[in-house]
Amino acid sequence: MAESPTILVIGPRWVGDMVMAQCLFSALKELHPNAAIDVLAPAWAAPLVARMPEIRQQIDLPLKSGALEFRIRRRFGRLLRGRYDMAYVMPGSWKSALIPFFARIPRRVGNLREMRYGLLTDIVPLPDAVKRRTAQAYFGLAQGGTFRAPRLTVDAANQTALLGRFGLGVKKFVALMPGAEFGPAKRWPSEHYAGLARDMMVRGLKVALFGSKNDAEVTAEIAALAPGVVNLAGKTRLEDAIDLISAARLAVSNDSGLMHVAAAVGTPIVAVYGSTSPDNTPPLAERRELVWLGLSCSPCHKKVCPLGHLNCLKTLEVARVAAAADRLLEMPATA
Repeated sequence: MAESPTILVIGPRWVGDMVMAQCLFSALKELHPNAAIDVLAPAWAAPLVARMPEIRQQIDLPLKSGALEFRIRRRFGRLLRGRYDMAYVMPGSWKSALIPFFARIPRRVGNLREMRYGLLTDIVPLPDAVKRRTAQAYFGLAQGGTFRAPRLTVDAANQTALLGRFGLGVKKFVALMPGAEFGPAKRWPSEHYAGLARDMMVRGLKVALFGSKNDAEVTAEIAALAPGVVNLAGKTRLEDAIDLISAARLAVSNDSGLMHVAAAVGTPIVAVYGSTSPDNTPPLAERRELVWLGLSCSPCHKKVCPLGHLNCLKTLEVARVAAAADRLLEMPATA
């Protein structure tokens, strides 16, 4: 193995998974301090990957989500021939291992998952105990090094400009992330978020709602029920959300990508769980509160409640989440 190996990582396709992928990146950098690590990922991930000092560059993966597009993968792999010594395949699908194979990268590392014999040269065992523990599973691919929680860098100048633009002050507002790309079985109801927002504003804290344009309908519902909130859904870039959330006194989120972003910038986080379990994908934060009813029907890991009632979230009262927020708010705010 070269003293300064070049490493290609086939990255995940979700925001939260990409944040947790830093557990692998930091371990690889520890094991190979002089390595140049590139990440092959969708174009949306570029601003996120840019906040990870372990990564040299991102290479945009020009593929539709879920599509095989075999010929494109083969052509893309051939273009990368001779550039890398090692490849780490983070997704578990068969098609995710094709590009490193066609690139003829000598060492190709990943979990077996979809019977990827031949596509991978190094198959890393994936114990049942960590199959759903994403951060630990990613870290395990390194086969060494130290497990470290993700830590994203913050652009102070961009943060200052954004705070002024939206009328927010450092550690003077609460960030609420009420969306979840996975599906409604991860979303605490809008009326509950609105109740929490009103409670926070009574305490003298501003409230900002974060999310993508896909969350705009949900945040609009909350804004209508809690006049005075700052609705930023769809109005900020991913890198803007990183910088703004890092300035929040507290974040409250469903099990979502922005939950992991909040943890990775050091913001205290209340994480609300419904169809998933906090045992599997908790925010890797020092200051956190995990709120979950743990009903007999959960975790089901479904996008939509299979029983049709969504009791795991609907019966999770505002008072319980507010109490968790109180415990974090009692801690001294740090700039």
